[in-house]
Amino acid sequence: MNYKQIKVHSLINKITKNDTLFGGNYTIDPYQNCEFGCLYCDSSFDKTIYIKSNAADILRKEIKQIDKGVIIIGSVHDPYQKAEEKNQITRDLLKIIEKNNFPCHILTKSDLIIRDTELLSKIENCKITISLTSIDKEVSNIFEKNVPSPKKRLQTINKLSEAGIIVGLANIPLLPYISDGEIENIIKSAKNHNAKHFLYRYLELKGDQKLCFYKILKEFYPNLLEKYQKLYKDSYQPNSKYLSEINNDISRLCNKYKLKNKI
Repeated sequence: MNYKQIKVHSLINKITKNDTLFGGNYTIDPYQNCEFGCLYCDSSFDKTIYIKSNAADILRKEIKQIDKGVIIIGSVHDPYQKAEEKNQITRDLLKIIEKNNFPCHILTKSDLIIRDTELLSKIENCKITISLTSIDKEVSNIFEKNVPSPKKRLQTINKLSEAGIIVGLANIPLLPYISDGEIENIIKSAKNHNAKHFLYRYLELKGDQKLCFYKILKEFYPNLLEKYQKLYKDSYQPNSKYLSEINNDISRLCNKYKLKNKI
């Protein structure tokens, strides 16, 4: 993995559509690309991590120019990937957000976020969502081998919750025929580790990402390749019948375990 320090001219992106999944008004990504290299993610294609070294200076200026709203941190690239240990860009941005009394919603797969527990507890209306694809070790090792284990991520939810921080779990992406059979166990595990919400999004296969994912299926799940081709056909998402069934199942299970399924 290569690392490169860069200067950026802007940092905050305004969300123009209604964000029904994460409830945000703005997005910030402290890093460009992600060294976790999850196989389902197009961020794994580029092996250079760009570190936005002047991000804090830019945020100090831009945050004065926007209306109050929820800032999503890590909308595309994980803000607590390994580069954060040394560079602490995310931590510096959180200090500015806290000082300016902005709410935020942090999306990450990393237990490194525990480092900032004290700071996070000071931020007005801070929410955190820890994501995982599967709680099955074998599946996780195939798709997310460079990420903290599912067990460690669940423990992270519990530790943050114990500190009084609103934290939930996201099954993102939900992998048809691979992790969808685990949905009840995932939701139950989220509840048992004191998650306050459960979010999900299906695997999207856009452009070259579909070809890349089909190659992964050929290697690890050759018996599922034809099923995926039928499920996705000419679309980037599963067909409407599958989506409807999964939506209904998740709604029912969240009611069963008394877990909110939206922000």
